[in-house]
Amino acid sequence: MIMKPKQIKIVDKSKLNIKWNNDTENQIALKYLRDECPCATCKGETVLLKTYRPAVKNINENSYLIKNIEQVGGYAIQITWKDGHNTGIYSWEYLQTLAADEDKGTTHNYEKLL
Repeated sequence: MIMKPKQIKIVDKSKLNIKWNNDTENQIALKYLRDECPCATCKGETVLLKTYRPAVKNINENSYLIKNIEQVGGYAIQITWKDGHNTGIYSWEYLQTLAADEDKGTTHNYEKLL
Protein backbone atom coordinates (compact mmCIF):
# COMPACT_ATOMS: atom_id res chain seq x y z
CA MET A 1 0.00 0.00 0.00
CA ILE A 2 1.30 3.42 -0.95
CA MET A 3 1.12 5.76 2.00
CA LYS A 4 -0.87 8.92 1.31
CA PRO A 5 -2.15 11.46 3.81
CA LYS A 6 -5.82 11.49 4.76
CA GLN A 7 -5.42 14.73 6.70
CA ILE A 8 -2.71 17.37 7.12
CA LYS A 9 -3.09 20.13 9.69
CA ILE A 10 -1.02 22.56 11.70
CA VAL A 11 -1.01 21.98 15.45
CA ASP A 12 -0.14 24.74 17.96
CA LYS A 13 1.48 26.84 15.18
CA SER A 14 4.58 24.70 15.67
CA LYS A 15 3.94 21.24 14.19
CA LEU A 16 2.54 19.65 11.07
CA ASN A 17 0.31 16.69 11.92
CA ILE A 18 -0.19 14.08 9.18
CA LYS A 19 -2.75 11.26 9.37
CA TRP A 20 -1.90 8.58 6.81
CA ASN A 21 -4.22 6.22 4.95
CA ASN A 22 -2.88 3.27 6.99
CA ASP A 23 -4.19 5.00 10.16
CA THR A 24 -0.73 5.98 11.44
CA GLU A 25 0.06 9.55 12.41
CA ASN A 26 3.20 11.71 12.39
CA GLN A 27 4.06 15.16 13.68
CA ILE A 28 6.93 17.18 12.27
CA ALA A 29 8.10 20.41 13.88
CA LEU A 30 7.67 23.34 11.48
CA LYS A 31 11.22 24.47 12.22
CA TYR A 32 12.60 21.07 11.17
CA LEU A 33 10.31 21.01 8.13
CA ARG A 34 11.58 24.41 6.95
CA ASP A 35 15.23 23.69 7.78
CA GLU A 36 14.95 20.52 5.67
CA CYS A 37 13.22 22.21 2.72
CA PRO A 38 14.25 20.13 -0.30
CA CYS A 39 14.34 22.93 -2.88
CA ALA A 40 17.47 23.97 -4.77
CA THR A 41 17.45 27.38 -3.08
CA CYS A 42 17.81 25.69 0.31
CA LYS A 43 19.76 22.52 -0.45
CA GLY A 44 21.51 23.21 -3.75
CA GLU A 45 21.55 21.22 -6.96
CA THR A 46 23.76 19.93 -9.75
CA VAL A 47 22.75 20.51 -13.36
CA LEU A 48 24.93 19.61 -16.33
CA LEU A 49 27.89 18.97 -14.03
CA LYS A 50 27.65 22.45 -12.52
CA THR A 51 26.88 22.69 -8.83
CA TYR A 52 24.89 25.40 -7.15
CA ARG A 53 25.42 25.73 -3.42
CA PRO A 54 22.98 28.07 -1.74
CA ALA A 55 24.06 31.10 0.25
CA VAL A 56 23.28 31.25 3.93
CA LYS A 57 19.54 31.68 4.33
CA ASN A 58 18.06 34.84 5.77
CA ILE A 59 15.85 33.22 8.40
CA ASN A 60 13.48 35.26 10.55
CA GLU A 61 10.48 34.59 12.79
CA ASN A 62 8.16 34.25 9.77
CA SER A 63 10.41 31.61 8.22
CA TYR A 64 8.92 28.94 10.47
CA LEU A 65 5.25 29.87 10.08
CA ILE A 66 3.09 28.38 7.33
CA LYS A 67 0.90 30.64 5.23
CA ASN A 68 -0.54 27.98 2.92
CA ILE A 69 -0.28 24.32 1.94
CA GLU A 70 -1.27 23.07 -1.51
CA GLN A 71 -1.34 19.54 -2.84
CA VAL A 72 0.90 18.88 -5.84
CA GLY A 73 -0.58 16.14 -8.01
CA GLY A 74 -1.16 13.00 -6.00
CA TYR A 75 2.34 12.77 -4.58
CA ALA A 76 3.33 15.85 -2.56
CA ILE A 77 2.56 19.18 -0.93
CA GLN A 78 4.00 22.62 -1.58
CA ILE A 79 4.28 24.87 1.46
CA THR A 80 4.21 28.65 1.30
CA TRP A 81 5.94 30.02 4.37
CA LYS A 82 5.03 33.42 5.82
CA ASP A 83 8.39 34.85 4.71
CA GLY A 84 7.34 34.16 1.10
CA HIS A 85 9.48 31.06 0.47
CA ASN A 86 7.47 28.49 -1.52
CA THR A 87 9.72 26.46 -3.81
CA GLY A 88 9.99 23.28 -1.73
CA ILE A 89 7.98 20.26 -2.85
CA TYR A 90 7.58 17.75 -0.01
CA SER A 91 6.70 14.31 -1.42
CA TRP A 92 4.77 11.84 0.73
CA GLU A 93 7.94 9.74 0.92
CA TYR A 94 10.07 12.72 1.99
CA LEU A 95 7.54 13.67 4.70
CA GLN A 96 7.72 10.11 6.05
CA THR A 97 11.52 10.30 6.02
CA LEU A 98 11.47 13.62 7.87
CA ALA A 99 9.07 12.26 10.48
CA ALA A 100 11.39 9.32 11.13
CA ASP A 101 14.58 11.40 11.06
CA GLU A 102 13.52 14.34 13.22
CA ASP A 103 13.85 12.39 16.48
CA LYS A 104 17.37 11.31 15.46
CA GLY A 105 18.37 14.90 14.65
CA THR A 106 19.26 13.92 11.08
CA THR A 107 19.91 16.73 8.63
CA HIS A 108 19.50 16.18 4.92
CA ASN A 109 22.49 17.83 3.32
CA TYR A 110 23.19 17.28 -0.30
CA GLU A 111 26.96 17.30 0.10
CA LYS A 112 27.21 14.55 -2.53
CA LEU A 113 26.60 17.12 -5.24
CA LEU A 114 29.32 17.13 -7.89
